[in-house]
Order: sequence, then C-alpha cells, then structure tokens
Amino acid sequence: MLDLPQIGQPVSRLEGRAKVTGTAKYAGEYNADGLLYGYVVNSTITRGKIVHIDTNAVKEIEGVIEVFTHENRPSLAWFDMQYSDMDAPPGSPFRPLQNAEIKYNGQPIALIVAETFELARYAASILKVSYQGESFETDLYNHQNEARDPKKGVATLLKPLPPKPKGDFEKAFSDSAAQVSAEFVHGTEHHNPIELFATTTIYEGEGKVTIYDKTQGTINCQLYVGNIFGLHFKNVRVISPYVGGAFGSGLRPQYQLFLSVMAALQLKRSIRVTLDRQQMYTFGHRPPTIQKTRFGADSDGKVNAINHTAIGETSRHEDYTEVVVNWANIIYPAKNTILEYQLLPMDVSSPLDMRAPGGSTASHAIESTMDELAHKMKIDPMQFRLINYADIDVSENRPFSSKELRQCYIQGAEKFGWAERNPEPRSMRRGHKLVGYGMATGFWEAMSIPARAEAVLTREGKLRVSSAVTDIGTGTLTVMTQIAADELGLPLDDVQFCYGDSKMPFAPIQGGSFTLATVGSAIKVAGKALRKKILKKAKEMKNSPLKNASDGDVIFERGGISLKSNPDVLISFREIIVANEDKEIKTTNMSVPNVFKLKNYTRAAHSAAFVEVEIDEELGTIQVKRAVTAVAAGKIINPKTARSQILGGMIWGISKALYEETISDHRYGRYMNQNLGEYHIPSHADVHELDVIFVEEKDEIINELGSKGVGEIGLVAMAPAISNAIFHATGKRINKLPIHFDELL
Repeated sequence: MLDLPQIGQPVSRLEGRAKVTGTAKYAGEYNADGLLYGYVVNSTITRGKIVHIDTNAVKEIEGVIEVFTHENRPSLAWFDMQYSDMDAPPGSPFRPLQNAEIKYNGQPIALIVAETFELARYAASILKVSYQGESFETDLYNHQNEARDPKKGVATLLKPLPPKPKGDFEKAFSDSAAQVSAEFVHGTEHHNPIELFATTTIYEGEGKVTIYDKTQGTINCQLYVGNIFGLHFKNVRVISPYVGGAFGSGLRPQYQLFLSVMAALQLKRSIRVTLDRQQMYTFGHRPPTIQKTRFGADSDGKVNAINHTAIGETSRHEDYTEVVVNWANIIYPAKNTILEYQLLPMDVSSPLDMRAPGGSTASHAIESTMDELAHKMKIDPMQFRLINYADIDVSENRPFSSKELRQCYIQGAEKFGWAERNPEPRSMRRGHKLVGYGMATGFWEAMSIPARAEAVLTREGKLRVSSAVTDIGTGTLTVMTQIAADELGLPLDDVQFCYGDSKMPFAPIQGGSFTLATVGSAIKVAGKALRKKILKKAKEMKNSPLKNASDGDVIFERGGISLKSNPDVLISFREIIVANEDKEIKTTNMSVPNVFKLKNYTRAAHSAAFVEVEIDEELGTIQVKRAVTAVAAGKIINPKTARSQILGGMIWGISKALYEETISDHRYGRYMNQNLGEYHIPSHADVHELDVIFVEEKDEIINELGSKGVGEIGLVAMAPAISNAIFHATGKRINKLPIHFDELL
C-alpha cells in the first residue's frame, strides 16, 4: 500500500479475511490439554431461596468432575465489584453462587464441570433443585406509581442526572398556541450478538491464569478477576482479539467469566464455560421504560415548553440508570422545562447498556412528540426542526464544539427527495399500499477518556503500536492502524496494531462511541513522542544531514525522515535503527482529555434520518422501503467502516421500531421468547435501500483527531423516523415500540 495519508481512506477491514475464512479464533475456540467444560444451571423461580440442591446423582455420572453451588464454592476475596468493574452502577453487585437467595429468574445457581460439553449439559438437565418461592414483581407498567428517584451518587460523567426545572413550565405550556401530550412505552430488548457469551480459562499453575473472554474490556475483566479472587494482577491475563458482536453485552464481566475462573483455580485445570442462546437472556438487557411528554409551541412554531418524564426498570440490588430525559432541551431550545427521571426496582437482573443506551429510548418520545406538534401547527416536520434549531446548548448555556446538523437536514432531505412529500396523512399511495415519509433528528454525545498506547520503531524499521482495547467488530483494528500509519508516514503494510490483551497499555471498556477518540488520541500522543525520539537519534548520527533540523523542518515519509526544504535528503528508519546499535526505539504515553477546555463546550455527533414506509392497507404489514441517514461526526477516519457502522445502526433502528422485543410473562416473572426463533430481528427480506451521507464537519476542539464516534448515532433517529412515517402513511400515531401490524388494522 502507498504511504499516502491513510486517515480518510476507505480501507477494508484488515481482519476481514481471517473472519470470513474462519481462522479468527473467538473466546470459545481456544483449546488446552485436558480442557474441561462447564455448564451453568439457572434458577427456575423468580424470587425466594434454594432449599436444597441434590448433587448425588449427578456426581455419580462418569466424566462429571464437580458440581459447584453456593454450598461448596471456594472462599473468595469478594471485593465490592463496583471498584473493579468500570461499568458497574451504584448498589450491591450480583455475586454468583454467593448464597441461597434467588434475586431473579434465570439466576445462575450451579456450575457442572465435566469432561465434555454434552455431558455437562446433560448433567445440568437432571440436577434436582428445591426452592422456597416468594412473591415477586416484574411488571413495570402496572407498578409505575411506585417509582422513586435514583439513589444519591448514581450520577457519573457519562450518565448525568436531569437538569433542574427551568422557567415556569405549567404557565408556558398552558399559554402555548399548540400543545401535545403523549405517553410512550418502550419494551425490553436483549443483546443478541452472534458470538455466545464464553470464557476459556487456561490454568497456568500457582494461581496464574490466562483467560480468553468475550468482553469489551480486557483490563476491566483483569481487574475484576484479580480483585474477586485475590490474585495479583500480573498473574491474570485476559485476551480478546476477536469479538463476534457485543453492543454493550461485554461491558460488564459476564457471570460465566467468574464461574470459569473459579472452577479453574479450584480444580487446577483449564475450563471453558459457554452460555447457550437461552442463557444469554439471563445477563443484561435494555430496560423497559415508560415516558410521558408535554411539549408546547408558540404561534411562530417555536417550542417554548418541554416536559419529559421517564420511569426505567432496575434490579433490586443496583441502581442502573440511563440518560433519557436530558436530550430534548439540548436539541430544541426551550425556556421552560421540567425533566424528570425515576427508577422502579423489580425482581430482574440488572439492566445493561445496549447500543445508544437511553438515547435510542428517548428519541422515539422526543421526535414523535415534535412530529405531532409540527402536524398540529401544519408545519413541515423538517422545517419545524429548523425553526427550533439550537445554535447553542441552552441546557448548559454553552456552545457546541461543532455542529453541522442543519446540513444533515438539508443534504439528507435532498438525497431522499423529501420535497415530494404530500403533508396530508394517508394521502400517498402505491397501488393498494399506503406510503409514508418520516424523519427524525439524532444526537449522541462525543466523549473521550484517558488511555495509554505504546509505539515502537522495530529493528526492521517498521511501526508497532499496542493498546489493550478490544475490537467488537466495529473496525477498531483498521482505523487505529490508519491513525498510527500517518504518525510516521508509513504504508499500512509497515504498521502493526496489537490489541485485545490486558498486558498491553491501559484502555477503558469499548463503548459509548468514545473508543476512536480515546485510543486514537493515545496513539497520536505516542506517535508524536516517538517521532521526537527518532529525530533525536537521527540528529546524533555521524555526519547527519538532519543535525540542525527541528521538528518543523522535517517530514516523516517514505520509511524515513526527509527535509522539507530538500526532499532528496532522506534518512531511512532502518539506518536510524542501525545507528542505534540495532535496538528498537519505543515510547509509552497517555492521552488525557483537556477537561478544563472541553467543559466549556457541548460535544456531540448529529444526524437526520429520512424514511419511506409502505403499509398494506388491508393487512397492516409494514415495510421500510428506503432510508437515508445524514451524519455530522467530525473527521471521518475511514468512510467505509464508518458507513458500515451507520448502516448497522439503521438496520437496528428497523428492528427496534418493528420487530425486537423480549416478552415477559409476569405471572412467572420470566422472559418467554429466549431464542432467535421468537425474538424477532430483521431478515434480508426486511432490509431494502439504505444510504448514508457524511456531512463535512471540522472540529478543532474535541480531540487531536477532530473525530467523533459513529457507533450510536446511526441508531437513535431511525426508530422515530419510521414511527413518524407510519403516522404519515396511516394517520395513526403508535407510541409503543415495537409497532405491530395489528395496531394498524
């Protein structure tokens, strides 16, 4: 590959061949001599106590090695997990096999270890457990009056609580020329990545383990294991080079990690524990949420009153929160606001961040309410948003670091053909099908946090960069390689990015659309430091033509350093290494965001989604025929991988709006469709013409790359755009997701 600037190039995924040919190894595919297999037994009641677990019959089966329960698990350090889990909410974290108490349906209550997976699974099926059940509550909707404020200390930098009320909402709303009040119900969703939750723990002896885990944070899992089991961190190595999708499911250490390590340390054997698809519904979910909105606008179409309240589900042992009600007043300026968020503890497992947590839930309520307000005022929905365009963040009274949302509206509308829309609901047809156009705004905060990276000029004169960050399928390996290549002006073939290993320099969990800004900035910092070291070595060479050169006098290109004033003068990296006695030149550096500068700005990626739906007038069946999403996310490092991220978010938006829902039977307190046959997601036949536009946006404040993450921004606007298109097609406003065809009959 040429050593031209790699940032901005549509480079194909560097690990793509390994993945499609099957040579990429995942957590459940690493083997070891004498490997044992663990299978988890889950509770069949929702709340109560285990009275007795009869392990005798199981232990008599030839090939069954051990049955671990709360009665015989080894003693543990049991440090409070919120201090060893970067994503733990406040409260008392769930501890597998701690005691006889049952907190939720599907809770892990035993681990059977056997010589084969099939044998362990069979033994689990005949294990006899007797319970003493207690009354439970899992129905959020019927108990919403029991919601409470989140406990003190729940707010974090990434999850702030709602701002205080502003102005006089009730008066402003009452005096508004147009008013809309609505209730929105968002169902439960479960993470369903292709790769099952799996951990292979290799016992290395003397309390030392190497762990292959499905995770979004190798160091997070290392800290967790070290603290829980009282191991020295250097004796815990977590490796995760390939992750078959995650979407938040690997942010917290999954319970099979705990069980695998516990069994390996106790038996002094290597052990693999894999959760099957049904068991994946027993760890984490997007919580059901009830939202109520009241928006008012004056006669000019300016929104002057916003009231957005939400009640979210949490477990009884942790206060899991989402940022749901904070968004509306950032996107649309209003002088009078009441924003309230409450939690309702239920007998369920703790919810877990899922792609665009809070934001994708909120957007349906906010954007549908805005659409209805525009309809009432007989203003085009896009024009209504332009009337209410926010040039500054009025919620914090500060400017945006950059904001090209206006261009997202304009360019997206032109590409989509929004001008052809007849504003009257139920007015557009194609044969026996109703046609609807809908649009919505997307918003997602652009964050960055500290990280470290190592940069090494190897003995071959090539670049090796290392970070413990994972790649959950988003293209992290590729874009980090591109960033590193430009630091030394090298072609991609001369750059190696090493990642997914806890022994490498610190990286936080991969999520929140902050990985590119976080780890990419660390690579930039390390690259700058390495350039200084290399130049210093070059200047010290005998008869060096760069002896008097400063940083600004040279260019790193063509595998070496040249003078700007005379490009023919070139000292190769290999020559510099030879002069350095054939030793590598390396540096490890940390990137820390300038919080004093950044706190003065609101940093966010923006989008506008435009959707066309077709609805069979007699059957009510819905098809998303085409969609365009225009995105402003600063500098796009790799347009190809970024486009794939947006497309993936758009498809998930279709899923969220029309298909995806975990159904609970509240008589039993359990999820009923714990499989991909009944947990519906879009098939190829459900996905039609999708297009992505990246609006040019320059941001010199947000980070050295000038880039914002795109993992979440492609999702947030799609579901409300579809909902609004359905209203335009049918004249019916459906405020419960997913939208089922029978509601349109």
